[in-house]
Amino acid sequence: MKQYQTIAVIGGTGKAGKYLVKQLVQRGFRLKLLIRNPETFLLKNPLIQVVEGNANNAVDIDLLLQGCDAVISTLGLGQPPSETNIFSESTKNVLLAMTNHAIQRYMVITGLNVNTPFDKKSPKTQMATDWMYANYPKTTADKQTEYDILSGSNIDWTLIRLPLIEQTDERTGTNISLEDCLGDKISATDLADFLIEQLTDDRFIKQAPFIANS
Repeated sequence: MKQYQTIAVIGGTGKAGKYLVKQLVQRGFRLKLLIRNPETFLLKNPLIQVVEGNANNAVDIDLLLQGCDAVISTLGLGQPPSETNIFSESTKNVLLAMTNHAIQRYMVITGLNVNTPFDKKSPKTQMATDWMYANYPKTTADKQTEYDILSGSNIDWTLIRLPLIEQTDERTGTNISLEDCLGDKISATDLADFLIEQLTDDRFIKQAPFIANS
């Protein structure tokens, strides 16, 4: 199994990303964080290198990935909101830079609204999917495009599909399914643990598991 030492993180200041950064640092990983406004990032740690830039800029992403062993994206729309195609564009940029720098492992989070051929969504999950398409049609469609891009790639990707992210340090255990979302929320700390576990777990390579709290 490959030893991962330096992780590129996209979305590291968001509601999921800040918990991921905390857990990665606690476990001794070196990080390169892509941040739009570095002056707002107050965490100082010798393990963290900040790269100023935007996920929809291929040059910024290429600079971010230099010297890294894997990539984790917890990208959201952010404040102020990014373009509605930010998810597909960022993944295109990541895949190009991964090829340039011979990086193979990529983990990225998304919503439960993304569909795969393996799904058996419950009426509740399907209703949530339909609601997202009705209320946020452009970003929801873009997240589906992101899955399609990953599915056609040769890298070792895992797309983690999520319900509501709860910002908490508590760990309550997770349900994992390739077919349906088995809960209404996920602890940001449980999510961080799951993302880090994927660095040494190949069960979900080229798959899109749902995870939710028990």
